[in-house]
Amino acid sequence: MAAERKPILLRLDPAVHDALARWAADELRSTNAQIEMVLRRSLADAGRLPDRLAPLRGPGRPRKGRRASGGDDGGRTEAQRAEAEPGGQNGAA
Repeated sequence: MAAERKPILLRLDPAVHDALARWAADELRSTNAQIEMVLRRSLADAGRLPDRLAPLRGPGRPRKGRRASGGDDGGRTEAQRAEAEPGGQNGAA
């Protein structure tokens, strides 16, 4: 069974939210998914990304017949999978 997602209240400057929402739309993600992706990148860059971490689903809509939490890579490219790993694309932790 997958761990329950933690809801949080986040207050953002409207201009920051608008920029984030545009970025998310460009990458076919929800604003929430974009925030999590940015936070994971920052944690990885700081060497603080936890070892046991559920993978993010790739951008865009899931393919028909696939469940979002089915354990697959969500259609992500190799670069996107590497980005989600601790240490980012260069493998440094």
